[in-house]
Amino acid sequence: MVDRADSREDGQLIAPVPRFVGRARELAVLAETLGTPTALVLLEGEAGIGKSRLVQALVETGSYRMLVASAPPYRQPYTLGSVVDAVRQAAVEVARLGLSPLAGALRPLFPEWAADLPPALEPAEDQLAARHRLFRALAELLSKLRVDVLVTEDVHWSDEATLEFLLFLAAQRELPMAMLLTYRPEDVAAGSLLPRLSSRSPTGRTVHRVSLGPLDVAGTAELVSSMLADGQVSAAFATFLHERTDGVPLAIEESVRLLRERADLVHRRGEWVRRSLDDIHVPPTIRDAVLERVRRLGADPRAVLRAAAVLAEPSRPDALLATAGLPADGTDWWAALDSRLLQGDAAGLIGFRHALAARAVYEAIPAGELRALHVRARRYLEAQAPPPAAALARHCRAAGDTARWCRYAELAAAAALRAGDDAGAVALLFELLSGADLGADTVLHLVEQLPLAVLDGARVADLTRILRHAIDAGTLDRPGTARVRYTLGVILDMMGEHDASRAELKTAIPDLPFGSSQSVQAMLLLGWARGTSWPRDAHLYWLRRAAEATRQLPPADRYRMDTQRAVGLLQLGDDEGWTVAAGVPDATETLEQRQVTMLHGLNVGDSEMRWGRYRDARRHLDQVVELAQAHRYERLGDVGRSTRAHLDLYEGRWSGLAELAAGLADADDQQPVARLESALVAALARGLTGARTAAEPALLAVLDELRERGAVDGMGEPAGMLARWWLADGRVADALRVTEEPVRLLAHKQVWLWAIDVVPARVDALVAADRGESAARLVAEYEAGTAGLAAPTVRASLALSRAFLAAGGAVPPVAVAARFAEAATAWRALPRPYEALLAGERQARWLLAAGDRQPALAVLDPVLRELTELGAATDADRVAQVMREHGAPAAVWRGGTRGYGDQLSPRELDVVRLVIAGRTNREIAATLHRSPKTVGTQLGSAMRKLKVATRTALAVAALAAGVTAAD
Repeated sequence: MVDRADSREDGQLIAPVPRFVGRARELAVLAETLGTPTALVLLEGEAGIGKSRLVQALVETGSYRMLVASAPPYRQPYTLGSVVDAVRQAAVEVARLGLSPLAGALRPLFPEWAADLPPALEPAEDQLAARHRLFRALAELLSKLRVDVLVTEDVHWSDEATLEFLLFLAAQRELPMAMLLTYRPEDVAAGSLLPRLSSRSPTGRTVHRVSLGPLDVAGTAELVSSMLADGQVSAAFATFLHERTDGVPLAIEESVRLLRERADLVHRRGEWVRRSLDDIHVPPTIRDAVLERVRRLGADPRAVLRAAAVLAEPSRPDALLATAGLPADGTDWWAALDSRLLQGDAAGLIGFRHALAARAVYEAIPAGELRALHVRARRYLEAQAPPPAAALARHCRAAGDTARWCRYAELAAAAALRAGDDAGAVALLFELLSGADLGADTVLHLVEQLPLAVLDGARVADLTRILRHAIDAGTLDRPGTARVRYTLGVILDMMGEHDASRAELKTAIPDLPFGSSQSVQAMLLLGWARGTSWPRDAHLYWLRRAAEATRQLPPADRYRMDTQRAVGLLQLGDDEGWTVAAGVPDATETLEQRQVTMLHGLNVGDSEMRWGRYRDARRHLDQVVELAQAHRYERLGDVGRSTRAHLDLYEGRWSGLAELAAGLADADDQQPVARLESALVAALARGLTGARTAAEPALLAVLDELRERGAVDGMGEPAGMLARWWLADGRVADALRVTEEPVRLLAHKQVWLWAIDVVPARVDALVAADRGESAARLVAEYEAGTAGLAAPTVRASLALSRAFLAAGGAVPPVAVAARFAEAATAWRALPRPYEALLAGERQARWLLAAGDRQPALAVLDPVLRELTELGAATDADRVAQVMREHGAPAAVWRGGTRGYGDQLSPRELDVVRLVIAGRTNREIAATLHRSPKTVGTQLGSAMRKLKVATRTALAVAALAAGVTAAD
């Protein structure tokens, strides 16, 4: 006997939602793992594999207070949209949360909370600072909501701001909240930030990866049975269905529904079977299943499904009907819900149950109807208050309405910038620039709104093409063309294409209004000594012209331009730069004044370090870090710390320096130049303290990147150190090779201020290669190029170069020793102790060559002691060996810098003492003038050394070891 399955209504026969099957082990893992507040769980799997169903099962356990955010598959996702929507749906009573004034940053995201949120904050220094402030405010809000687990579904569709927020949140060790992220690995876009969460563990987070695979045949049978009132499913049917669906739960579910609708599912001899296993084709993909189900619906339900696919997010019924072009009543559109393709939520919003089904429906809509749907969606959304600009931009684009697309994309981009989402603004504007047929004047208008600093390489390359096309179109007047060329020149400069940049800027300047900010900025870019082609005099010419043009600017702009001109002059070794720098007022009353003062302090501090004015450099850099800490300019603070770390290297403050610099280099939002400087300092600090094997490739990588950027000013230091190490190994040819290009470029640029580290190493290598005449010519050229330059670093470098030259000539050993003694004195006066100690070692060796054993040993004894104290183990070993060979007792402590190994470094000890005193990480950072990231790294290192896992245990262990609390 055969029971026809079509004898009952589909809703009675087929369960609305299948039972949760086949994932008991994964559910247990999630339930246990998320009990740890520091857990970060990455739940990955292909579309339809059951990630959302597993999350739903976890929610249904009621084990944790969970906030579930879902990222819809928009072409251009809204800024932080999924998290914001999840918080909205949590029905928050904002006034009762006790939010701090920082929550004023949330106003752009939650305009409906205006009456309950703190007042808006003053404008941040830039978009990075605004975004960081917004992230902190949003994290505080989650903390106040007492969320145990933040679930973010379909992270692969999240906007960049949401991904950056998740990275930020994962790094907050003081926020006791586990995180669960679901995503499809195959849909993670190239360049997405998501792999950063999955490829390395954030500090203090325990990362767990759970991968969902397809169901097996038994799981397939159980899933189908749960849809058919737990009826028995034949083995043949289960195997057939498993083969056709690859065990993907969503494909299984949709195929069963389709089989029922086609009357191909029957109940025979106590079990469910297909009518035929051979002649009726089951669609192998979800798309086929979904589209056939859609075709079986009436006209109105089909229209609603298409409207839901076009809206692409859970929407109110009136939005669906308006988009579908249906009246508010009198239709059978509710049948679209009965199809089980759509679902409603607690807020009354209706959307597709599965994104893949929505995509299948969308892609099947005929072109003409699709355009009409987007037009109706646009009309509906325009009537909302406030109108959602990003969604409107998407609909206008799809409808081919370029004028409206342009208007709404601009509005959405402006909102993104206010929220600190500069990457989202770039995406909106760039999609418009690259996807629409715009006039050259519109292109210019849009490009001038782009935050150029956050463009990635591919977009920068595309933007240069767009700008060149706008120029070639020939529709702009001469001033408009000049503005496009100016922007193109700025972008090419960012790309490191300095020669091409200069060509555009030089062409633009005559048609830019003389004395305009763009004109002066163009001249300053030509004046800064970037690239390899122009010599010093060419850059000075443009700095002089910029000085004339600056006089036409308003005082506020003049103030800003003078800081850039001062630095341009100082980079070129021109004393006039100090006069210009002294005329820049040190004001911090307003936001703009603070920004200029900090930028001025950074650049002048860097120049003071190059010139050898170390005390002034430290004062300026300390001021920058303090201002950044006080006013929360994290990016500028990190740049200041990077430069100050470089100064620490010079002054012999090596305790914990490699760790500090490496942490700065790894910062996600670090500027490229500051990141390179931090990477350089980290590599040098590691190499100088004995880890040359790891340091050499790191230095070569830094040198290669500097070369690619045309950064001649930075190439000398890594090249000089590599040459010094290789000469110690007898690799003379390698030392000559690595110093040849930097010295050649310096000779062409005629900026010998940049030669401090590389010329002495080059001279030493030339002498070792028996090329004394070449060495003499180089020293003579160096002397001529720095004549009259009042830079203590140049004086010390020249003294060392002359000593190396004397060592290769017919100069008595005692005289050579005297030359090295002069160099040691000059280095120590800076102070630059490591260079002074190496020069002292050379002095002693030449005294030994002259037979003056006691004076030589008298020099070597403090050299050995100070090298050991610095942590320069390799150099200390070498000096100790020389002393032993000449009958003097010498011993070197092999544990590295005193206080290391399993002992706390002085920097770590400072942190621990403040932990004992009850300070938070941020308070410790403010007290010690370090970044919170650095404090977290040092705190983690201290915990590892003392073998503890919590701050409380650390304090107890430290007190037991005799460490006292900080005052």
